[in-house]
Amino acid sequence: MQRSAGDVCFRGACAVPLKIDTSEEPTLNLTPMIDVVFLLIIFFMVGARFTQEAEEQQFDVQLPTAARVETLGRQPDPLVITVTSTGSTSVAGRPCSKTELQQLLVRAKEAYAEQAVIIRGDAAGSYQAVMDVMSLCHGAKISRFSLAFQPEDGGQAGVP
Repeated sequence: MQRSAGDVCFRGACAVPLKIDTSEEPTLNLTPMIDVVFLLIIFFMVGARFTQEAEEQQFDVQLPTAARVETLGRQPDPLVITVTSTGSTSVAGRPCSKTELQQLLVRAKEAYAEQAVIIRGDAAGSYQAVMDVMSLCHGAKISRFSLAFQPEDGGQAGVP
């Protein structure tokens, strides 16, 4: 056996030197580990779901029945009351007397605690007619009412 200059010998035995390439550093590939973690998460989530259903179906229970109830997703639209120049009132284009208007306001307040009212009074009409409608709102305990108006510059009608 021939010895080269790089061989390391000790007590007559020679070892072959290992060539280590120092240009590449060792890397750790995390992709398989992440795949395993996701699979475990899915496994336990599905397993927990089945155990819940099994616990709920453990007892034979006859559930009571009830009427279908629909929840309100938003506040109701404001009730628009129009007061003409003659003092007559209408709601949604339908003429109504002061008594009918009072009943309508009370029903609206009972149905929706935060019912809003917009009063559209004719500019040439009596101020007393608008005040009567405001008084009916107050009597029905509706505190959210406002007066519609037309801006002086001819812009879009609004509510304060």
